[in-house]
Amino acid sequence: MDPLFEELDCQQTLLGELSLRRRRLLQLEGRKIYEVKLGDHFLMSSLFHEAETKMAEISLALTTKPDLNVVVGGLGLGYTAGAALADPRVNSMVVVEYLEPVISWHKKNLVPLGNQLCSDPRCRIIHDDFFARSRDVDQGFDPAFPGKKQDIILLDIDHTPNRVLHRTNTRFYTPEGLNELAGHLTPGGVFALWSDDPPEKAFTVLLETVFPEVHAHTVCFKNPFTGGTAENAVYTARTDR
Repeated sequence: MDPLFEELDCQQTLLGELSLRRRRLLQLEGRKIYEVKLGDHFLMSSLFHEAETKMAEISLALTTKPDLNVVVGGLGLGYTAGAALADPRVNSMVVVEYLEPVISWHKKNLVPLGNQLCSDPRCRIIHDDFFARSRDVDQGFDPAFPGKKQDIILLDIDHTPNRVLHRTNTRFYTPEGLNELAGHLTPGGVFALWSDDPPEKAFTVLLETVFPEVHAHTVCFKNPFTGGTAENAVYTARTDR
């Protein structure tokens, strides 16, 4: 039987010490969960991925295009990318991940969706800075096709627009940063953002200064640790068709 706790990897990064852990939860009949920590802070858990999955599903439902090019900002445990690839209309996907160890976990199949993502020919994972690429509309997100426009861009990196992993990310959550992001989208293209907090009116208003169609979605899910319900936000925004 697997141990109750294992540290599968721990490495120093530019953002701090990054670790991948696997636990068996006796209160959930021995279910295995995977957790990622940055320093003393939890970044993500395989136990809570409903909102990441919903972000992909909601965004894909907003377009009727038969063939889709998708960018995912932040690989994490792979749930956003995996949910998007479940749609057969997705022709290509570029996942931009800043932390190299996270990419390594997937390539070594240390996380549940690693083999699925790395073996899908539509999916390419690149080691780069999503926010730096967003600033450069001429180059775009796909290094193999400079300037290529995207149909859907899904972002799951910072905790919230107000709680970022690095202070340089704050520029993205401004009219200037969001206008640059919009420049990467095709007509009718969709941008979506995951947030650890419930929807905030101020950010919805900010999105509306850039995009003609904006929605804030609340995703509720059960928290077995508290016995209650938690809420995340998914913001979606669409360009003019």
